Amino acid sequence: MTDASTLIGSNFHALLLGLDCYLPNKLPEGASYKNLNGCVRDINHVEAFLKNTLRLPESQIMKLTASNAEGLNEPSESKDLWPTYENIVGMFNELIEKAQPQDQVYIHYSGHGGRAATIFPEIKGEKGIDEGLVPVDIGNSNARYLRDLEIAALLQKMADKQLVVTLVLDSCHSGGATRSGDSDIRGADMNTVDTTPRPIESLVTSSLKLAEIWQALTEGKRAATMESMLPEIKGCTVLAACRPNEFAFEYAFNGKEKNGALTYWLLDSLQNPSPNLTYKALYDRLNAKIHSQFSQQTPMLFGEGKRKVFGRDFGSYQYAVTVMQVDTTKNPVRIRLNAGQAQGLEEGGKFAIYQLGAKDFTQEDKQLAIAEIVDVGATDAWAEITQTLRQGEIEQGAQAVMLSAPVDLVRKVRLIYCTEENTKTENFPPKEIDQKAALQGIESALGENGWVRLVSDNEVADYQIAINKNGEYQIGDPSRTPIPNLRPPLKVCEPDAAAQVVKRLVHITKYKATEELDNFGTSLASKLVVELVGKQANYKRGRRPSPQPFDEPLNPTVKSGETVFLRIKNDSPQALNIVVLVLSSDWSISQQNIWDSNEDFALFDAGHEEPSPTPFTLTLPEGYTEETNIFKVFATVGEANFRWLELPALDQPIPPSGTRGLTAPRNELEEILAAVGADEQLFNTKKVEVVVAPNRGWTTKQVAVKLIPN
Repeated sequence: MTDASTLIGSNFHALLLGLDCYLPNKLPEGASYKNLNGCVRDINHVEAFLKNTLRLPESQIMKLTASNAEGLNEPSESKDLWPTYENIVGMFNELIEKAQPQDQVYIHYSGHGGRAATIFPEIKGEKGIDEGLVPVDIGNSNARYLRDLEIAALLQKMADKQLVVTLVLDSCHSGGATRSGDSDIRGADMNTVDTTPRPIESLVTSSLKLAEIWQALTEGKRAATMESMLPEIKGCTVLAACRPNEFAFEYAFNGKEKNGALTYWLLDSLQNPSPNLTYKALYDRLNAKIHSQFSQQTPMLFGEGKRKVFGRDFGSYQYAVTVMQVDTTKNPVRIRLNAGQAQGLEEGGKFAIYQLGAKDFTQEDKQLAIAEIVDVGATDAWAEITQTLRQGEIEQGAQAVMLSAPVDLVRKVRLIYCTEENTKTENFPPKEIDQKAALQGIESALGENGWVRLVSDNEVADYQIAINKNGEYQIGDPSRTPIPNLRPPLKVCEPDAAAQVVKRLVHITKYKATEELDNFGTSLASKLVVELVGKQANYKRGRRPSPQPFDEPLNPTVKSGETVFLRIKNDSPQALNIVVLVLSSDWSISQQNIWDSNEDFALFDAGHEEPSPTPFTLTLPEGYTEETNIFKVFATVGEANFRWLELPALDQPIPPSGTRGLTAPRNELEEILAAVGADEQLFNTKKVEVVVAPNRGWTTKQVAVKLIPN
């Protein structure tokens, strides 16, 4: 680990709450909070980040967890460390007492969210609902939820003490029926409201005071907002996993162990942050990454989005470890790092290896190689060199910097045979459909296409394929939620239907690889400004625009025929080449010439911003009830041809690269673009990725807008 004094000391406090094990988890009405698998892992990884990257002393971290333990029907931790209602409130109060004005407070909850009949009818009405965090012993009728009014009161106490608070809630509140996908939902297994009579006395403060605080925060309204279970509180920034009617998923992103989607991408973003990182910039990346994989999960941001994350400049926070040993007798070469499970490392993690003596990890010319963790011990790990970046000997004592998660170019498919265990009776395929034969058709059609393959044992899948009640092939995401806008439906009985499904899988894989491509850790990320500034009906090109604000700035929505305006600014001290790609819901990707020219890019001088934002008039395709358009803006120091990434609409043939005027890649960035947009992936290995090493040569940002009928 790099030599550094403590970066954050007594003025930073963390409270971490993680619940995998719930006992008893059955509610009287039959619903249950089933045990989870990734919540305690979330908390352990957050703790490792705080200790290793931010150098937060252990004395400043408070933690309650409930772990699953084989052969036990209760958490493996001692009972005084269980996340019961009493223990959670006790730790909140201890933290408030300990922290001093202007201190930073970070609170992270991973577990089930729940809904219960309100115990505050005078505030929410007789049929009102309280939302809250679910303690470990909620199946006991004497146990209590930590309800929204209580959380608001605790946060208000922190605000009154002038603490600066970040609250992360990796949970959902609506719950839902269990699917047979490769992911789990963090909520009750039915969309239920718990009506169990429970103690109504609060350990936070009196009921009268809770009501008084809530009414003051909500200005007398009966609810906070439509999108949040909490009202906004000065000095508090909240990152929530999803909207109230959506799901918070946990999934094995590394192919092995599950994490909450919000926590996984939060830590991935913070391991290689851009300098001057704000919560809004962090949220934009989280939203893009999560929504790319789970269409039913949209993270939410409330509070002070322009505030720097943890109130600090992240320029010096990159996490580096030391190369302790180099084994050149192995092929590929292996290196041993002085960090392991205790530091949160996992198999599959990627590191950039620097020249001996390098201290500035933004210098790309000091990077020698990319290594992947293959064997993790308690306090050390072995990694294999997977990519050589430039000539130079990797020496003992060299530094290795953790990279963001790579973009998978080969995606995995699971074939689902519908049974009573994994499918509701009303959703069964027609009896005349031979499921086995239909799925075998997909297996045969997959062949050796190079982009998608069948999932093997002990792996998780990116796509779930089943036969639906209409006798059609259905492609789902890891939660088995149908991927939208795959038109027209493909009937199992149609000729070449299986082959067409595979073509769609290849097309979707290319699309998602482009959608997920980023270089978040570069210093350019904070210098590229990209935002949608508003909407306008009946806009006429050439006239002065007068955009109106979006109803929901974090979820811009416009009607078909309306125009949105894209603002782009180069805030860096050097000229940048700007390219805008539009990723449409018909699964096409097109490059937009924002200056009405045929150039491959628009040159923005240092500090340049167009006098007027660029207009885009959006029209909903016939038969669509809604769609989402993504504007992905790339900024590069050198030249690069982004037409490698263009795609036609779904089911249209993808033109070979040679017919699009594309030539051999000229630089490292074009090698990445060519890999994503290649005609074929001729690899025999099971795992092919694009690994982006941190460098200052390019960055990308994206914004999305939902389009609905007029």
